[in-house]
Amino acid sequence: MPIFCSLSVIDATLNHLKEAGHLRKECVVLWLGQLLGSVIRIQEVHRPLHIATSDMFWISPESMSALQVVLRKGRFMIAAQVHSHPQEAFHSKADDRWAIVRHEGALSIVVPNFSMQTTGSSFLDDIKVYRFSSSAKWKEVPRKEVESSCLRIG
Repeated sequence: MPIFCSLSVIDATLNHLKEAGHLRKECVVLWLGQLLGSVIRIQEVHRPLHIATSDMFWISPESMSALQVVLRKGRFMIAAQVHSHPQEAFHSKADDRWAIVRHEGALSIVVPNFSMQTTGSSFLDDIKVYRFSSSAKWKEVPRKEVESSCLRIG
């Protein structure tokens, strides 16, 4: 199911990632959305309280409980997780282990270089998108299929 988000969602996402990137730490944000017909529209960018180092992040059970309150209050779903990496974009074993979303079709978006060179206009070119498969594996979505199958910005 495709996700639609605005440029302001991308900008807010990059602001969070860059703030942590200046400290040489990864960061994770969650795109909260609502199902509208056959698409998911992102309504909010949520940065959960989390512990991060230069190569991993972890969200505590308390922060997950706080997230549940936000989801219920806004009637949101977690449409995707977006996080930064210190260098290249890929889905690491830590990303596999600590992923917040794990339902079939869920998206995990990785932004390289702590997102320091990424802009709203380069976002789709810079990122790698992974989809959770029916076999419980994160599979990379080929770049040429990202916009047509899972992520539309505008």
